[in-house]
Amino acid sequence: MSNGNASPPCCRSIPPSPKGGRPRADDRECLEGLLWLLRTGARWQDIPPDLPSGSTCWRRLREWAREGILEDIQAVLVEQLAELGRVDLSELFADATFIRAKKGATTSVKPRLAKG
Repeated sequence: MSNGNASPPCCRSIPPSPKGGRPRADDRECLEGLLWLLRTGARWQDIPPDLPSGSTCWRRLREWAREGILEDIQAVLVEQLAELGRVDLSELFADATFIRAKKGATTSVKPRLAKG
C-alpha cells in the first residue's frame, strides 16, 4: 500500500441498522482510541472525550479480533510506518501476561525452597 492516506482494513463502510438505534461509532475513531491507549498506557475509562468511549473501543477491538481484522490492521500500519522509515526492529517487546495457567492450576506453585 503505497498511499499513506489509504484506510486501514477496519475502516469500511457499514450501512445503518434497519432497526434504527444509535449510529455506529466511526471505525477510524475507534482505531484512534485504541492507538491512544497503546501509546499512553492509560485505562479504558481515561480515553479522551473526543474519541469513542472505552466500552465502544473495547467492543470494536473484540469484533476486529474475532473477524481477523486486527492482523490486517497491523500489517497496514507496519507497512506505512516502514515506508516512512519509522520501523525500528532493533528493540522489540513481548508481553505474556495474557497466557493462561496450565489446566487444573488454580494458584501459583510455591518455589521448592519455600515449601516446608
